[in-house]
Amino acid sequence: MAITTTAPTIDDNGISAPIYADVLEYLKSKYRVIYGPDIYLEDDSQDGQLVGVFAASINDANATTVAVYRSFSPATAQGDALASNVKINGIARKAASFSTADLMIVGQAGAPIANGIAKDANNNQWTLPANVIIPPGGAITVTATCTALGAIAAAAGTINQIGTPTRGWQTVTNPAAAAVGTPVESNAALRQRQTVSTALPSLTVLDGIIGAVSNVPGVTRLRAYENDTATTDANGLPPHSISLVVAGGDNTDIANAIAVKKTPGSPTYGTTAVVVQDVYGRPITIRFYRPSSAGVTVAISLKALAGYTTATGDAIKKAVSDYINGVDIGGGVSGSVEWADAITAANGVGGGTTFKLTGLTLTGPGGAGLPDVALLFNQVAVCTPADVVLTVT
Repeated sequence: MAITTTAPTIDDNGISAPIYADVLEYLKSKYRVIYGPDIYLEDDSQDGQLVGVFAASINDANATTVAVYRSFSPATAQGDALASNVKINGIARKAASFSTADLMIVGQAGAPIANGIAKDANNNQWTLPANVIIPPGGAITVTATCTALGAIAAAAGTINQIGTPTRGWQTVTNPAAAAVGTPVESNAALRQRQTVSTALPSLTVLDGIIGAVSNVPGVTRLRAYENDTATTDANGLPPHSISLVVAGGDNTDIANAIAVKKTPGSPTYGTTAVVVQDVYGRPITIRFYRPSSAGVTVAISLKALAGYTTATGDAIKKAVSDYINGVDIGGGVSGSVEWADAITAANGVGGGTTFKLTGLTLTGPGGAGLPDVALLFNQVAVCTPADVVLTVT
């Protein structure tokens, strides 16, 4: 395409710059005006190579100009520029986080546990809050943090060893799977959180709560529900209540974020209860849910075509399991792990050119999907590549 300038242009659609090939042809045309139309400018000539150097330099400068222009918007900025942009919303890029788990501590009433440590089946250490006092009921639930940075997994019931034997501390276990830690927050995740964070000063109370809890360190995802009717809804939430399902983060930090934003007299609902103080210093109980895991397995049948290898099969397993693990709490809008989306994830491996998918079945806690696997409002789908079984013909 013939161009009239090698510089970037800005219009109603944003900024754009000519591609390298167009810049090269533009310079060649100007070169021929100076030295004549018969001058040889192909890549194997010295003049052609020199023009190519000029075109590459202009193309590099244009790319930098476009990147600088786009760095001013959180929708298009990358890296450090994006991290700087979101500061205007009062947030920052999340650093790599530690896995956390809610532990049920059982022992003698009144027994103190100072700097306690629990261990899981893989000998990973999980630190309790600095000071834990076992209440009169003999049991307390606290949030423990893994000492190793990153995605350390612990299935329900596997954190069951007392690492620091303490008088009065009898048993420990994690009723639910640990919320795994995360690497440094990606650009895509930070953009999404920036969009949510604009609700922090919102007039809509629920949006404000979502924004506040999303910004709690360690929170990886959440979903909020509101029952504004006078009867219990289909999810079992009582009338005129709000309920959050939160993955990751400390129980107390989450409860404080909810308490600061919720309206007076509006009850919260969930299986995790934390007593915090309101803005007047009075104790109130905040309730929310921790997501429960719904294991999903996948059976895939495919026909191998030219170029198919075991690496292709492994990539298919990972792509499908990644999709399932990325499904929103409660299945999002559809309320399920989508069969069609799983097929799309599988066919996306290498463009599906080395295999032909002949069948895919999702199976959840309730059995085989029809064809989707429905999730409860407080469930999160869990799948590993080992849970994806391939049958290749």
